[in-house]
Amino acid sequence: MGCAFDFDKIVNRRHTGSLKWDHYDDADAICMWLADMDFQAPAQVIAALHRQVDHGIFGYPKPTAHLTETIVETLKTRYDWSIEPSWLVWLPSLVSGLNLACRAVGGADDEVVTFTPIYPPFLSAPALAGRKLLTVPLAHQDGRWFFDLEKLQQSITDRTQLLLVCSPHNPVGRSYSREELHSLAEFCLEKNLFICSDEIHCDLILDHKRHVPTATLSAKIAERTITLMSPAKTYNLAGLGCGFAVISNEKLRRNFIHMHRGIVPEPNVMGYTACLAAYRCGEPWRQALLEYLRANRDLVYHTINREIPPLSMDQVEATYLAWINTQELDTSCPSEFFRKAGVILHDGRHFGAPGYLRLNFACPRTLLSEALQRMKQAVLASTAHRA
Repeated sequence: MGCAFDFDKIVNRRHTGSLKWDHYDDADAICMWLADMDFQAPAQVIAALHRQVDHGIFGYPKPTAHLTETIVETLKTRYDWSIEPSWLVWLPSLVSGLNLACRAVGGADDEVVTFTPIYPPFLSAPALAGRKLLTVPLAHQDGRWFFDLEKLQQSITDRTQLLLVCSPHNPVGRSYSREELHSLAEFCLEKNLFICSDEIHCDLILDHKRHVPTATLSAKIAERTITLMSPAKTYNLAGLGCGFAVISNEKLRRNFIHMHRGIVPEPNVMGYTACLAAYRCGEPWRQALLEYLRANRDLVYHTINREIPPLSMDQVEATYLAWINTQELDTSCPSEFFRKAGVILHDGRHFGAPGYLRLNFACPRTLLSEALQRMKQAVLASTAHRA
């Protein structure tokens, strides 16, 4: 690789309790469906966890002042976002944050709206909170997905209280511009909608732009925004369970915390430890990761679009997830088609978009290349059979 970090190293994750690799019984399949990386976490994070284990006591933890200061510093440095420590609400996962947001805004039978395709918990959280889900399809033109404010206007009602946004977007890989986000947020202000912005992929921008947190657009927008963040995706710490919400509006924050109490646990001591080490020491590793992911992204993009003609995809601006259009493929179930070829991908039906597949390319390049070749051979064999 030419750097101090070995992202080419293949770590066997089978039979380790990995949801990604042990959920399916296909012993020889390459698993690319779940959104965690096949890279070991930064060495400094692993060392910090070892020190915590060596301490030998795992009692009830609390976030230290050092951790809180680190989050405040990180948001200021990376996004020029000045927050108060009191705005932070710690979470074991951002999925729980989505569910808490749906409970914290509005009341029973009110409506929550989101854009599809979207990460599946966006589609389930409203009903679990006793809210009605409204979905608006993202518009797609000239190789880009974008918010369709006209359809959003047509879809909402007087009962719509909350918009769930994914920025950067999982699964379509968009890093929305300041102008796009501002137009959406101004619409929400006009319609008195609150915003819950899931920004878990904010540190994984692949096109050399800087992420724009929705809450930084204006003070008025910040007052109506719940921002969800975590080191989980960036540093591959999902199994340690640590994230946070940033909520400047005191009343909204109180409502969010009220829904949190007695139901959602705090992060555990290992989660806090990993979070601190990642944000304090992980920046060189993150920069090397981004370079590796950019090369993987380009490999997927060119292989899908140039070598597997029935398939197509747009360029991925952020995340490590490729959103692949399989609608020209002659099969009723594309995920099963490729599973039989030894590649397990995430079916677009779960994101509200049948006919698409999500591919996680955060893995060693040899593994990615093998998966793409399996996909190519499966399509070629199918085409030859029909001929």
